[in-house]
Amino acid sequence: MKPDLSVEMFGLTFKNPVMGASGTVGYGIELAPYIDLGRIGAVVTKGISIEPRQGNAPPRLFETASGLLNSIGVQNIGAARFIAEVLPRLEKYDTRIIVNIYGESIQEYRQAAECFCGVEGVDALEVNLSCPNVDKGGLAFGTDPTLVQTVVREVKEASGKPIIAKLTPNVTDISPLARAARDGGADAVSLINTLMGMAVDIRSRGPFFGKVKAGLSGPAIKPVALRLVWEAARELDIPVIGVGGIMTGEDAVEFIMAGAGAVQVGTANFVDPAAMNAVVGGIETFMEENRIERLADIRGVIK
Repeated sequence: MKPDLSVEMFGLTFKNPVMGASGTVGYGIELAPYIDLGRIGAVVTKGISIEPRQGNAPPRLFETASGLLNSIGVQNIGAARFIAEVLPRLEKYDTRIIVNIYGESIQEYRQAAECFCGVEGVDALEVNLSCPNVDKGGLAFGTDPTLVQTVVREVKEASGKPIIAKLTPNVTDISPLARAARDGGADAVSLINTLMGMAVDIRSRGPFFGKVKAGLSGPAIKPVALRLVWEAARELDIPVIGVGGIMTGEDAVEFIMAGAGAVQVGTANFVDPAAMNAVVGGIETFMEENRIERLADIRGVIK
């Protein structure tokens, strides 16, 4: 008998713990030609704002040793077009749909959430409180516990949907932010978003990115992500979704053992568009080889 990979979180059942991380799978539908979307637990869309955003000027990506720097700037088509044009196509696949939302003010976060109130097919909202590549919003909110709590409370009230607060690693202590998200009504937290970094163009003698700083993702940040997930899981009584450098099923198992209720796969999707299916298979293989019947049997075993 195959092991049970199902996960119960905030009143929903996910067939397995593997999700596509926001910003790495487009709106989700782009990966359909390459993977079986029905094989993963959930798709998390790129950040959606009320109005369309052009994002940052190129260049936007820079490959590093064991990672990737990005400075996208939350480019997206806006909530109305996503709901009208993309969501109907995405709903055809047997997977959960989580929409990541973004705003530049508390009011914009609330308005973005209101766009999805009562919209069928959207199972939960992930609130981007940690984007390092924009001038407003993002880290300005994500490093202040009071603002984190306020934004989460407003989004929760406006949407009526389960809320996941996506937290930043670019702080000294994750605990106050995690508690603030919980106290604001978050049903789960996801962490980590990218670490702050930069790249230099030695030929022009200037920064590679127009905004100088960018977000580092990929295997290079996995040890930091694991530590923060472990800390948050010990602090909270709501699910923690682990993100950061997950490339294989065994990587995902590490996060689950550290206390993650689910995991998100990001940079790996740029290396191999079928990475998420492989991660699901890798978790299954590990459980079969070690005679583990349920994920719950290994979740949070690292105390």
